[in-house]
Amino acid sequence: MIFIENEGNTNPKLNLALEEYALRNFSAENDYLLFYINEPSIIIGRNQNTLEEINHNYVEENNIHIVRRISGGGAVYHDFGNLNFSFITNHDVKSLSNFKKFTAPVIKVLNGLGLNAELKGRNDIEVDDKKISGTAQFSTGKRMVSHGTLLYNTDLGEVANALNVKMSKIQSKGHKSVRSRVANITEFLNDPLKIEDFRQLLLEGLYDQSEAFESYHLTADEWKAVHQLKEEKYDTWDWNYGRSPKFNIQRSKRFAIGEIDLRIFVEKGHITEFKVFGDFFGKEPVENLEKLLSGARYDQADIIELLKEIEINEYFGDISKDDFIALIYGEDE
Repeated sequence: MIFIENEGNTNPKLNLALEEYALRNFSAENDYLLFYINEPSIIIGRNQNTLEEINHNYVEENNIHIVRRISGGGAVYHDFGNLNFSFITNHDVKSLSNFKKFTAPVIKVLNGLGLNAELKGRNDIEVDDKKISGTAQFSTGKRMVSHGTLLYNTDLGEVANALNVKMSKIQSKGHKSVRSRVANITEFLNDPLKIEDFRQLLLEGLYDQSEAFESYHLTADEWKAVHQLKEEKYDTWDWNYGRSPKFNIQRSKRFAIGEIDLRIFVEKGHITEFKVFGDFFGKEPVENLEKLLSGARYDQADIIELLKEIEINEYFGDISKDDFIALIYGEDE
């Protein structure tokens, strides 16, 4: 087992790029372990609809990263109180979906700290029936990554705020997260450690499970390739939002001028059909708006730009453009 040094990077897009680069490019003759701590971020499962998982306005206002990972499972919140671990090994059909194998050494370390930790359900580590870790896996067919998150001293209030979805009536085939009762590991420790000390303790505990570790520092060329992967994949709207499964949204609201009822169909992050219904009176035909927005990215900034020169009250009567945009892409009231 070789321990990969991430050099203290806390950007989640860079850390996920590093993990994928190591998975796809490092020698299959070795197993690897990677630890990383991320800035405030929501990490979306590969098969999820991003908008079904996040409080969009809140994450925008608080500069929380939104990043899709390559493995399945549900959305998780990361911050500086959250320690992430990743085992990179050869693909083994018996190990795929065998979360017990990869969580066992972590659970042993936690038990050594006096915690009543155990694997519950398919892939969660719990202490006294509260979830302190979730895990997921991804396989290339030749290599696989088994990774998880440890809630050490996370701001659980922020977990609730960032993952409290404010847009309802979304219907999709994405895998919706199931919220569990969560807790921090520090709640169960008599003498809480700094997260850096906990990380070292965990690393030393994992040493006991295998042959001696050696640490590996990436070369300058390898870091260049990791940054390139970050820029070409993890930094992009297409990966983080556009890869969401096909979904549709119904958004309706009664204004003084009447009811406006929108039906929005989205595929690969782009609006494939935009329909307007209602009992309002307008001068211009709403078909013009439907054609304008069809084909656009379902993204607030793009929608604002497309409607920049449009006089909305010509279509609906006396409502503001901001109200119409909020109906398309805003919080429920």
